[in-house]
Amino acid sequence: MTLGPLMIDLEGTSVTSEEWEMLTHPLVGGVILFTRNYADPEQLSALVAEIHAARAPPLIVAVDHEGGRVQRFRAGFSALPPPRRIGHEYDASARAGLELARSMGWLMAAELRSHGVDLSFAPCVDIDYGVSFIADRAFHGDPDAVGALATAYAHGMRDAGMAATAKHFPGHGAVVADSHLTLPVDRRELADLTGDLTPYRRLIANGLPAVMVAHILFPAVDDAPASLSARWIRDVLRGEMRFQGVVFADDLSMGGAAAAFGDVGVRAMRALSAGCDMLPVCNHRASVVELLDRLRVDPEPASGLRLVRLHGRGGLRPEELKNRPQWQRAREWLERCAAAPALKLGETR
Repeated sequence: MTLGPLMIDLEGTSVTSEEWEMLTHPLVGGVILFTRNYADPEQLSALVAEIHAARAPPLIVAVDHEGGRVQRFRAGFSALPPPRRIGHEYDASARAGLELARSMGWLMAAELRSHGVDLSFAPCVDIDYGVSFIADRAFHGDPDAVGALATAYAHGMRDAGMAATAKHFPGHGAVVADSHLTLPVDRRELADLTGDLTPYRRLIANGLPAVMVAHILFPAVDDAPASLSARWIRDVLRGEMRFQGVVFADDLSMGGAAAAFGDVGVRAMRALSAGCDMLPVCNHRASVVELLDRLRVDPEPASGLRLVRLHGRGGLRPEELKNRPQWQRAREWLERCAAAPALKLGETR
């Protein structure tokens, strides 16, 4: 059985009988975990093992675990700094900032891999224009700095056996509206989005495995939101930018998607037709049930091959991590990050 295009969620800390049937459905290819699915490290390992055992190849188990305010698992995991704190370090010393980015990417991924989690939807590579709800989830306001830091972070994730997923393509930093609630509109021309695309170009040149596409409308580029747009996904991302990895839509249950085009079935078909490989559908069980009942799609061999490459590699047991030199260095960085940064973002000495 190949991996299907849907990524679904679970209600609690173990898999129910209803959910087990869903996990074995051919349309399902992955599971995304949230804070409600976590009790402690031992429970997480058991849950992930249970999900992986549902079928072959194993389903992809993912989580949003960027650090700062977006970190689903807390007790028993390192408290990761927000990406902006890494940007502050970069302004004080580019070399130190890059080392910190790689160290935090490794630490985040290594801890998750030690419990079997395949994927964290990170790094966030939106540019900090000072207007978006993304705020401290952004590394920096300089596209070149974001590109450098995100690449270092992705390399750290790779060192720990995890593929990076850059988000939110083509860029969420210039819109005020929150796409969780409504559909943001960015009226810039494509030529004016060079800065937003800069980090993606650098990451793609370094073998970026995955991208998550945002529910944002760019009317000067296309009349569909980026997540449902063949112009953005097939023409710009895969064509002009030569991206060959996995394309995730952002959660199809978000307000930005619901405000766009029709019911969840219509949205799913549009996203797949536009070129998305996998569609997360979260926090709305009725939508998942509807898609499993109604969605009719033929397997896409190329998409299936891309998806299986996202499975995590290796992974040390939690107790083994603490004996690694990378762990000791990461702990030193966490102590440093707990203190106020020496400079404000954008300042130089």
